[in-house]
Amino acid sequence: MGKIVGVRLKKAKAVCFFDPGSETELNLDDRVIVETANGWEVSTVVVAPKEAPADQIKEPLKPIVRKATPEDIKRSVELEAKEKEALAECGKLVDKLKLPMKLTSADYDFDGKRVTIYFRSEERVDFRELVRELAGELRVRVELRQTRPRDEAKEIGGCGRCGRTLCCSSYLHEFAPVSIKMAKVQNLPLNPMKISGVCGRLMCCLVYENEFYQLMKGKMPRDNQRVSTATGPGKVVGNNPLKETVFVVLDETQATVELPLTEITLIKQEPLAAPAPKAKEPVPVRDRHPDTRAPSSTIQTVKTDPTTQQAPVKAEAPPAQAVKPVSQPEPAPAKAEQPAEKALPKEDIAVGQPVAKAEPPVPPAEPPAQP
Repeated sequence: MGKIVGVRLKKAKAVCFFDPGSETELNLDDRVIVETANGWEVSTVVVAPKEAPADQIKEPLKPIVRKATPEDIKRSVELEAKEKEALAECGKLVDKLKLPMKLTSADYDFDGKRVTIYFRSEERVDFRELVRELAGELRVRVELRQTRPRDEAKEIGGCGRCGRTLCCSSYLHEFAPVSIKMAKVQNLPLNPMKISGVCGRLMCCLVYENEFYQLMKGKMPRDNQRVSTATGPGKVVGNNPLKETVFVVLDETQATVELPLTEITLIKQEPLAAPAPKAKEPVPVRDRHPDTRAPSSTIQTVKTDPTTQQAPVKAEAPPAQAVKPVSQPEPAPAKAEQPAEKALPKEDIAVGQPVAKAEPPVPPAEPPAQP
């Protein structure tokens, strides 16, 4: 267990926790001096000292320096007046140099040796000349920091659509990411003009109820789902997650009624059976390759003579060897009792085979005359 106290910083308006240290008598709205990254700063106590579990304290807390004295409070008021003067002087130089930037606020350190000026711009600005001239006018160290649209709204403040003070300028310390999906879950219009805040970004309050809507989305029936009620069956046309009610159109009277979620029962619908796949018909042979196959009635078997077939051509040539002269074979003598063979076409002559020469047929011998 450790003792902590919460204070609100002057400009960031964020609640930070410190170790009370030797200051044991601290009450709400007391002014204290704390040490921050920018030096000492006068802050206001918003959370009275209390005991906190050790596992909730992530890192060692800095102690409070001391309670603010009347002199410290007077100096704080003087610095606020100097901040307004620095902001006005910086505005004149911005107009003189024609820089595309909008000044939002200025912040002096407690010792008065450094001033930080915050500005807003849609593009990157080269303000080196502005820093040199402003430092010469104010005689202090000058720093310029570019802020985001939400930071600008937090510094300036204002009222939201609900009529209350902006969350970021009142109690919201950190900006949570907001997406358009949160507006869809909450059934809000997707018009950017209706779901955007004064900063031009999506309203931070979309995050507040998003978790509840996500939880109720799993319990509520979907639209067009069939349900059973005390007055008869019907169809769901809407729901109200905050009231946990469902809008149902009754089948009998076609009237729309709002019923609690506990008074309706879902009607389970049997899924429709999928149609059986059709059997594929066999494709005839003649339809597969109509251009390359002839009808079955015209197909004939042709026997070929192995002696007249052309020798197959080898894909690769054999290795080079010594070539010996080959003598031309003599043609075979033709027999008288057999008809002469026809000459083979030029393309059908095989390489290295003898070619038979065509000779005229020999007439048969005449029979001898009888005495």
